[in-house]
Amino acid sequence: MSESEQPPRSTREARTLAEEAAKELLTRAGADSFDALVVLGSGWEAAADTLGTDDIEFDAVDLPGFVQPTAEGHSGRIRSMWVGDKRVVVFMGRVHLYEGHGPMAAVHAVRTGIAAGARTAVLTGSAGSLRADFSPGQPVLLRDHVNLTAASPLAGADFVDLSEAYSPRLREITRQVDGTLAEGVYVTTSGPQLQTPAELQLLRQAGADVVGRSIALETIAAVEMGAEVLGLAIVSNDALGAMIEPFRKERALEVVTRRSRELGELIQRVLGDA
Repeated sequence: MSESEQPPRSTREARTLAEEAAKELLTRAGADSFDALVVLGSGWEAAADTLGTDDIEFDAVDLPGFVQPTAEGHSGRIRSMWVGDKRVVVFMGRVHLYEGHGPMAAVHAVRTGIAAGARTAVLTGSAGSLRADFSPGQPVLLRDHVNLTAASPLAGADFVDLSEAYSPRLREITRQVDGTLAEGVYVTTSGPQLQTPAELQLLRQAGADVVGRSIALETIAAVEMGAEVLGLAIVSNDALGAMIEPFRKERALEVVTRRSRELGELIQRVLGDA
């Protein structure tokens, strides 16, 4: 999005902008439609290498409404892929709320993928563990979220039922593919600062299992547009343990990167059965 362009002020405007981007996306990919979209979180980029067969890749900012991600571990590229007989659009990174563009920009990729036909949205990310039995490197299947960003990608009288935001059907398929996966509640904070020890204790007492700075807003937008959502997070660090050992960004990113190819294979199998 150029500096002269104004961000969408309503859900309707956001959908219109996503439809414009979707038309350009389909043209560049030479596709009539996409079956699914995947958003790769911090350190997840290598998952695309085991997800499927590459078709075409280009810069997201070439499409209307997109801005360049600035967070480490996030690429501003879009990759069109084949996963079996399904065409999948993979966003190789995301824009976070803390980057200053607002909630509409943070979910624009998801809206664009759905406007291009995707009925399944796979949202991935890294997260700090709030549980003693969730260790770094462990993948967590998301069953719910708590949105503590004080923001929403919806503006206007848009009342969206989030009681089954994370598709029970897709979660069941994922459990059948890998029965060892733990499930958990993801709490989204605005960031970029990490939480204080008191805040972490409060989040745990509220029922959260992992904490991060993405996914929830994208999930809201995806559900509002009628897509099924599958959420997956890799535990990057022991958040509660940060009270003893300080958080190290490089180490956390390395933990996620080390598991990302394996998780790409998991997503491939899930999408094959979805």
